Amino acid sequence: MRLRNKPWAMEYLQSHPEYVITNPDDIQSWKQHFGTDHPLHVEVGTGKGKFLKDMSEKYPNINFIGVEKYESVLVSGVEKAVESKPTNLAFIHADVNNLFDYFKENEIDQLYINFTDPWPKARHEKRRLTYKGFLSKYKKVLKNNGEIHFKTDNQGLFEYSIESMSSFGMILKNVSLDLHKSSWDDNVMTEYEEKFSKKNYRIYRLEAQFEKPSST
Repeated sequence: MRLRNKPWAMEYLQSHPEYVITNPDDIQSWKQHFGTDHPLHVEVGTGKGKFLKDMSEKYPNINFIGVEKYESVLVSGVEKAVESKPTNLAFIHADVNNLFDYFKENEIDQLYINFTDPWPKARHEKRRLTYKGFLSKYKKVLKNNGEIHFKTDNQGLFEYSIESMSSFGMILKNVSLDLHKSSWDDNVMTEYEEKFSKKNYRIYRLEAQFEKPSST
């Protein structure tokens, strides 16, 4: 993805602390931050924010957080939030690699990975957000039996992700090889998904669950 630089983006993000958490490691409790005890859902690589904005409106009893490191991209999501004014949505301007700095163990109920960069070259495998190194991070911050919901238009990345998640011992369910022609009726689209669906691109989707032993 080629990014269009927006020199004003950082200043804009800093001017909206009601939605942008620039120092997430200072947050002691996300429940305290939102002021509710609602479940916490997180999207990694949230992009322009349409998905989370729409999800926050559709599910007001869930708190949503988007993690995005590129300020020129994140600013679009913040603009949407400023306009729609959800109270259950926040963005972290930071790198997914540092999830442990933002979330405690077993803190997240559900995690979304939508239309991430496929990094098709073998030497870039470790950059894929479904690589085992990232899966180990997700497992730590997700609650017992927490789920990852994953969507992509890239068949190669989807096949890789199925193998990676299966090798990691995850349970796969609701696997769709052509989401928009399936019977799944609870889909909220991202910007990319809308663009790809208009071109009749096939959308792949799955849900993956970690099996973690319950504490006794």
